[in-house]
Amino acid sequence: MGDTINVKTIKQKLGFIGGGNIAKAVCEGMIYKGLIQYSQIYVSGPRLESLEHWKNKGAHITTSNGTIVNETDVIFLTVKPHILPEAIAGLFKTYTPSKAANKLFISVIAGITLEALESILCDLEGSRIIRTMPNTPLLVGQGCTVYCPGQQATEGDITLVKTIFEVAGICQLVPESMINAVCALAGSGPAYIYLVIEALSDGGVKMGIPRAMATKFAAQTVLGSAKMVLDTGKHTGVLRDETASPGGTTIAAIHALERGGVRAAFMDAIEAAVARCSELEHKK
Repeated sequence: MGDTINVKTIKQKLGFIGGGNIAKAVCEGMIYKGLIQYSQIYVSGPRLESLEHWKNKGAHITTSNGTIVNETDVIFLTVKPHILPEAIAGLFKTYTPSKAANKLFISVIAGITLEALESILCDLEGSRIIRTMPNTPLLVGQGCTVYCPGQQATEGDITLVKTIFEVAGICQLVPESMINAVCALAGSGPAYIYLVIEALSDGGVKMGIPRAMATKFAAQTVLGSAKMVLDTGKHTGVLRDETASPGGTTIAAIHALERGGVRAAFMDAIEAAVARCSELEHKK
């Protein structure tokens, strides 16, 4: 299958084992760009009522993970790490071997290695694995995704993964040894930035700006600053210096941030997230 994929539009049926936020983000990016229709999407979850969002969009829903593997060509593993054993057990209870052969599995699960995934799925004939780490800004076309192919993944499989994720942001190949760090930086990163936006908004409110206005200004400032980094290619230190005038307000604010240990706090956050990913890897 992998070498015959038409990447202009995705003709295959795509399955999601797990219908949560990251599954929605991956799917919405493809839908928005016209790569696929909801009629090609199959989603499983433990309760049908939790999948109403998908049903209302026109996707097929089921409580059977085996049905997802039987009926689709490409299967996204989008459950939480601690749910994966139960999800796989359910898959093997309900799948049909003749229908489940030669499928591509795309994992978005933190802390589960390619070796572990290949071991878990080895009884599915011809199964191929690509491990990915996307983030939720895929929903708005500004995602950051990395991927690492398993031993059996084909060039066509890799092309498909890049097609799916590049329509809604950037997608880059990395060695698997780097994925935990990317998970900590980009996968969890949006949560850090939401905290930054909220803190900036709080500061604006404290100084008299209405909450809705303060949040809007804070979010636009973060968006614009990120675009400056990406579009200009300048070092962040250079961009900061271009904003901070001698004896001005910005350098006074930066001094306050440095006293508060903001750099160390973010570095500690990344380190803590990587440590948690490593813990998950050791919980088979």
